[in-house]
Amino acid sequence: MTITVSAVARLANVHRSLIYRHSDLHAAVLARSAQPPEGSAGPRVSHQSLLADLANLTDRSTRQTQHIAQLERRLSHALGQDAWRATGLGAPTDIDAFQERIAHLEQQVADLAAQLGERDEDLVAARATNRELMNQLNSHPQRSR
Repeated sequence: MTITVSAVARLANVHRSLIYRHSDLHAAVLARSAQPPEGSAGPRVSHQSLLADLANLTDRSTRQTQHIAQLERRLSHALGQDAWRATGLGAPTDIDAFQERIAHLEQQVADLAAQLGERDEDLVAARATNRELMNQLNSHPQRSR
């Protein structure tokens, strides 16, 4: 039989509030309930060991709940990314290749802009030379043939 305040009160044919009111009786019942039963074989379990087991299991349950929540967030994120890519709304998977291509094209644009600048300078110089030659031709009196 397990020793509890209710069991002791029942055997003594008193109300359990009597035991609770007398701190010495209550302490004696708790002390006796913490002791292992007489003549019991096998491992002995105390109230404190059960409380320690309960605290450990509660902590384990809390850790598992946190781990499950973390896994659910990761799964949700992965499924969201897959859905994003499947709808075509997401960025392409080979974004590095596109960025490399953009850098290459930007370099080509810069090279072509430099070539265009050089040709503009050549054109300006050719026009200036043409004007000078036309001025020279127009400034000499024309000879008759």
